Amino acid sequence: MLEYFDAFINGFLGTVRWTWRSIIFDVPWYTNYFWGLIIISLLVWGLEILFPWRKEQSIFRKDFWLDVFYMFFNFFVFAIIISGVYKVLSVLFVDIGITSKSLVILDIANWPQWVQLLVFFVVLDFVQWFTHVLLHKYPMLWEFHKVHHSVKEMGFAAHMRFHWMENILYKPLKTLGVMVLGGFEPEQAYIVHFAAIAIGHFNHSNIKLTYGPLKYILNNPVMHLYHHAYTIPKGSYGVNFGISLSIWDYIFKTNYIPENGGKIELGFPGDEKLPKGFWGQLIYGFKKPKKDS
Repeated sequence: MLEYFDAFINGFLGTVRWTWRSIIFDVPWYTNYFWGLIIISLLVWGLEILFPWRKEQSIFRKDFWLDVFYMFFNFFVFAIIISGVYKVLSVLFVDIGITSKSLVILDIANWPQWVQLLVFFVVLDFVQWFTHVLLHKYPMLWEFHKVHHSVKEMGFAAHMRFHWMENILYKPLKTLGVMVLGGFEPEQAYIVHFAAIAIGHFNHSNIKLTYGPLKYILNNPVMHLYHHAYTIPKGSYGVNFGISLSIWDYIFKTNYIPENGGKIELGFPGDEKLPKGFWGQLIYGFKKPKKDS
């Protein structure tokens, strides 16, 4: 038991120290997600200001500051809070015989580094696409995911407005996705993580991008806007589930882009019942779901 307590404390304090060192520039630049997030956010926000898709939308759109707060809460504050638990689980898995090599399906140790990174990116994105589908398909999970879909005006920071329970669901599945890749050494994984942040910011931004023929591979703001549409195709539980890649939606026939004007209502039926502030949203989803009116 003492071993698990020590793991919890070490995990928690280790994340606190790392976050602080990131803030004061005491970590390698390519691992500094604190300032990396800020720089990427400012760049995408600047592009929104210079090249707005919906020109009537304010620079400080509806719930802008709430979403900015969510960025730092979900990316850093919650990571600190939960880090001790993840550390305990990692020790527990080792104790019961589950290691990083237990679930290896594809050994990529001897592949070129760029191929390893590409495979890592694709596998991780598919896991997130699949998880995203689950969040929409099952009512219990949808209750938590409603927080993200409560966005009424799209902008880069909406990328990070999501319920903390989504971290609980995504993290284990992403870890499982990495474990199937035998021999992968994630020293260069920062490239994938920074790319995912940038793509996610762009997909939620007030910028009209479709990438031409690459739209069948890369997710984009036009496609993702319809993921947030108030009205979705009848009989479906959602469309355009892609995170970084759109290819999964085209493969599994969940793609849907009826037009690209950008002026559609966002949200979901019954979204007026969802708490408007952070603290209300923090505990949302744990009560018995009510039928949307």
